[in-house]
Amino acid sequence: MDIEAIMRTAPVIPVIVVEDLAHAVPLAEALVAGGLPVLEVTLRTPVALDAIRAMAEVPGAIVGAGTVTNANQLNQALDAGSRFIVSPGLTEPLGRAAIASGVPFLPGIANAGDIMRGLDLGLTHFKFFPAMAAGGLPALKSLAAPFGMVRFCPTGGIGPDNAAAWLAFDPVLCVGGSWVAPKGVPVRDEVERLAREAAKLAG
Repeated sequence: MDIEAIMRTAPVIPVIVVEDLAHAVPLAEALVAGGLPVLEVTLRTPVALDAIRAMAEVPGAIVGAGTVTNANQLNQALDAGSRFIVSPGLTEPLGRAAIASGVPFLPGIANAGDIMRGLDLGLTHFKFFPAMAAGGLPALKSLAAPFGMVRFCPTGGIGPDNAAAWLAFDPVLCVGGSWVAPKGVPVRDEVERLAREAAKLAG
């Protein structure tokens, strides 16, 4: 799968922070059962790489690493079985390393300069981050206008109340959100319900 196919798999990519490794597989199983198979596990905790390894074994799960900020983390994430890589920003060294690896890569952008840097590297799919703090949907519409070939996954401050508005904007293929993967012990029925509702969100 390339990054566009991953982004088109479901309207919401859960942004997951795993603090207890025991929670990883039950959370992944519930999200996949609810219709959200693309899972972004952020490298914000000591167990994140082990969580990626464990969740990658869940049938139907497409597990990637988020909060990847350098080539060393990229390599660790790939070794753990990540099928895609998400970064909060875009540097040339990370971009070149990701492209060289062949992994589907979704770097963060917040302004036109970021997009132009990505385009220079041959990238056309970006995470708009932090989406709400960077100006919300009006800002993304303004940013997208000069870059007709570019597609986005807004992340940051997006929840069930505003996700549909973002998804209704054609250049947005999906959104990232943490609301579908609450911290703490996963309550399967609750996570599945949140996932089902999110999977029904359509542009």
